[in-house]
Amino acid sequence: MSEVRRVQLEPAWLLHHRPFRDTSRILELLTRAHGRLSVVAKGSRSQKSRLRGILRPFMPLSVSWVSRAELGTLTGAEVGGPPIALAGDALLSGYYVNELIINLLHRHDPQPEIFDAYGSAIRTLASAEVVASGLRHFEMELLRLLGYALNLDHDNETLTPLAPDARYEYRAELGPIPAGPRRGPMVFYGRELAAIERRDFGRPGILECANRLLKGVIAYHLDGKELKSRKVLRDIRRVARRD
Repeated sequence: MSEVRRVQLEPAWLLHHRPFRDTSRILELLTRAHGRLSVVAKGSRSQKSRLRGILRPFMPLSVSWVSRAELGTLTGAEVGGPPIALAGDALLSGYYVNELIINLLHRHDPQPEIFDAYGSAIRTLASAEVVASGLRHFEMELLRLLGYALNLDHDNETLTPLAPDARYEYRAELGPIPAGPRRGPMVFYGRELAAIERRDFGRPGILECANRLLKGVIAYHLDGKELKSRKVLRDIRRVARRD
């Protein structure tokens, strides 16, 4: 028989939830010391549940649970800090960040640095004037912490520093290689890749370059899976163009 594990008041964020049976939910949590995990919150959808106003995304939490197998059972939850208010693009970006964590982070793999980076990203989204800049910072940091750090300083074929005026094709599995006559969304000037490495997103055009680069690299690590939040954003922009 597997050992019962009891955890008390662990810092956590709610990434996703879905209905389970009549009044319960299954919660997808990101915790500081236990990584990403799933628990059943019994009765949490009931009108009388004291957890109804607590178990929601972008609310810092302290959670307790008991587990014997893959799926644990929530035994308590408290507010761990002031709620973070996201709206509009920031809210959609927050759900995108949640999807990245769910799809790129293995279960039960404690990574406190990713937990901290997530909290910093959500708080940045709540106050940032340019949401896209905060997202690019988070994407680059997440890739680094997962062991997928971008190579933005040398040619992967010759191992020489990138030439500012030369064009390179960035391949997610390799890094930059000379582009020659090739064109496409993953072709950049050396100076553009250098600016992305410095996270100099205030320079004209660099934020758009970083978006193209990170979209391609993340798609590679997701094995081509499309995130729901990206699809929603694309549909919103399509409607806006028609209007």
